[in-house]
Amino acid sequence: MGRLVLIDALSAAVLLSLWYFLFARYNREKGARALRWVEAACTAKGEILEARWAGVTRLQARLRFAAHWFENARVTVRLRPRPIPLKWMLSVLHKQRETLTFEADLDYAPNFHLEVFRHRWLSEPHSKLAESSREWEVSRPSPVVLTTRTHWAQELTPVVNTLMTSRGHNLISVRFRPDSPHLAATVPLDALSDEQAAASFLTVVRELAAGAAHQQ
Repeated sequence: MGRLVLIDALSAAVLLSLWYFLFARYNREKGARALRWVEAACTAKGEILEARWAGVTRLQARLRFAAHWFENARVTVRLRPRPIPLKWMLSVLHKQRETLTFEADLDYAPNFHLEVFRHRWLSEPHSKLAESSREWEVSRPSPVVLTTRTHWAQELTPVVNTLMTSRGHNLISVRFRPDSPHLAATVPLDALSDEQAAASFLTVVRELAAGAAHQQ
């Protein structure tokens, strides 16, 4: 009996080790691929200086851009904890998203604090509405801005308008502040499916930075 228990324990340890190795490798390949797309999207304007892993779920990289683009730029890729089964299941249960965050300093520090979080509320699919006995009138409203500011500063309009454009629709959050890093923008990792998508993301970040520069 004791021998069978030992064999089962060893088998479980081998399976867990194999699971960890395979999914740690998967995470590393996925993170490295995202960084390659970002670097390729920079073309001649920037390059990755160094990249390092913090565990098996977070990849950080420092970037250098041409003058008047960004200073002290860095990218953080956050992945699901696939190598650890329990943590992975909890992340799936809580619908945690894999993300890429771009942080950098601007030529001039913003003179305002701004944090923007994007949320979507979806109704039931049209097919379900059609099956209902009641007749529904479906409309497509324009984006709605809910703000905690008592007084809306007109100069923030360029930044918010950029977030509402079709190119900025994938951003999860954007933050501006006077302290370093001046700008932080987060996008779902699955939205960066190729070099073109990464280039679109960097374009939006540049437009956000340009919008903030109008405040100076």
